[in-house]
Amino acid sequence: MASIFETLLSRLGFIILLAYLLSRMAPFKRLFIKQSIEKREKFLLALVFGLIGILGTYSGIPVKGAIANSRVIGPLVGGLLGGPVVGLIAGTIAGLHRWAIDINGFTALACAVSTIVAGVMGGVLHKYVMAKKNKWLPTFFIGMTAEIIQMIIILLIAKPLDSAVALVNVIWLPMILVNSMGAAAMMGIIQNIFWEKARAGAYQAQLALTIANQTLPILRKGLNTVTAREACGIIYSHIDTAAVAITNKDKILAHVGLGQDHHKPGLSYLTEGTKKVITTGQYHIAQRKDSIQCSTQGCRLASAIIVPLKENDEVIGCLKIYQNRENGITSIETQLALGLAQMFSTQLELAKVEYQAKLLDQAELRALQAQVNPHFLFNALNTVRSLVRTNPEKSRDLLAHLADYFRTNLQSCKEMVSIAREVQHVKSYLAIEQARFEEHLQVHWNIDETVKRKLPPFTLQPIVENAVKHGLYPKNAPGNIYISLEQTKHKIILIVEDDGVGMNPNDIKLYLSPNDSADHIGISNVNNRLKSHFGSSFGLAISSRKNEGTKVRIVLPAEKGGKINA
Repeated sequence: MASIFETLLSRLGFIILLAYLLSRMAPFKRLFIKQSIEKREKFLLALVFGLIGILGTYSGIPVKGAIANSRVIGPLVGGLLGGPVVGLIAGTIAGLHRWAIDINGFTALACAVSTIVAGVMGGVLHKYVMAKKNKWLPTFFIGMTAEIIQMIIILLIAKPLDSAVALVNVIWLPMILVNSMGAAAMMGIIQNIFWEKARAGAYQAQLALTIANQTLPILRKGLNTVTAREACGIIYSHIDTAAVAITNKDKILAHVGLGQDHHKPGLSYLTEGTKKVITTGQYHIAQRKDSIQCSTQGCRLASAIIVPLKENDEVIGCLKIYQNRENGITSIETQLALGLAQMFSTQLELAKVEYQAKLLDQAELRALQAQVNPHFLFNALNTVRSLVRTNPEKSRDLLAHLADYFRTNLQSCKEMVSIAREVQHVKSYLAIEQARFEEHLQVHWNIDETVKRKLPPFTLQPIVENAVKHGLYPKNAPGNIYISLEQTKHKIILIVEDDGVGMNPNDIKLYLSPNDSADHIGISNVNNRLKSHFGSSFGLAISSRKNEGTKVRIVLPAEKGGKINA
């Protein structure tokens, strides 16, 4: 019995080596990481494991008119990996071969039946084993069970019974131990394929994040031929693929890689799979060249995954990843494509939201300017007219301030501006107001205009105008406005303070909340734009008491590298 054990164990090494070589072969690995296996691929697996079973027979040793061997390992492991169909076919191949080479042998039929049973047993337990993290451990015990069943079948079928008992008495322990260890070892080797898949999945997830990070500033501009081309180029440079394409609902926006000679931007998409995805909103995998259905003869694209790009659940286009071989789309490519499409869809939705917010922001700003300009213009012109004869020089200065003020107004929607520019805008406004009210309006400045901080345009002027109109005008007495700047390590604070009529503290929230009141639109607009640009920690802070004046603090983040006042 000991010599049988040693011989079986030494010959088992060749089968284990074969399993290792198979696990390193790319076509074999792809069969296991695919999401679903087709019928012809199942037959291929069954043939491979059936041949491993036949090899187990030939590597056996003669014992009492029979053969002690490792035949059941192939069909058993084949069934565990491929399911019932694979197990049954592999078991039948190896079992019929065993019966055919020794038809008159007293264990030929018993060995054939037990081999088929082992294959079916593996297939029945396929889902159970595949759900386990360490698949080799249950395989070991299933292998022991399969060999015990084989011993029982030999005792039941092999004739004469005395010879069967004598044979089982010699081979049962070596075969149970060696073959169960062999099945576990083979499963452990093949399990590396699944571990490699998991590692590849983690890598693909990281890769998807890298691609998303690089495409974010591109797709924020929307989906068009330029942005699609740049995004496809980034994907193509990062992953092992034959081609990458992006379409909208009607045509190809970009195609990079194999087939770009006829899959050209601007043309209607050429594949039926794309039409299906656009229509259904569900991703589609084409594993064969004929299922891609490209209408161009000689197209070398052989498999593809096509994933919808969506905005608010509406399909706006497709992301397509191609391979130049059939059955080239594995679960790894599938998960990568789905992840990228989801990220791209999110980026495109954010771009649309950002664009709409920008339009709304500009619309509100234009509305604010439209509100200010007419009444301010009429008052300013009346002031200039009254000074033309009495003080021509001052009237010319006021016209210059007026021109500067409106020139700034017309340009202020376009970009962030410096503190110096905002201050100049306010000075133009106040020069005109001071000409109207003379000594009744005194302005006190304490601002270092060289402080490095850009802010949304039209931020300071509405606050100052509000102080003049609602703080000092109703006072009917001389008044003061104090405009200053404070800076800390993390914040810059512009302060506009007046000694006017003030307001009820309970009304401050009304000024800061969005509303349609012409009296409040300037304050709420400034507050909302600051929070939109810099975050909820920034914006306006107002303090006021009735008949004591109002203080508005414009809180901005400090700009890195800015000048810090002592």
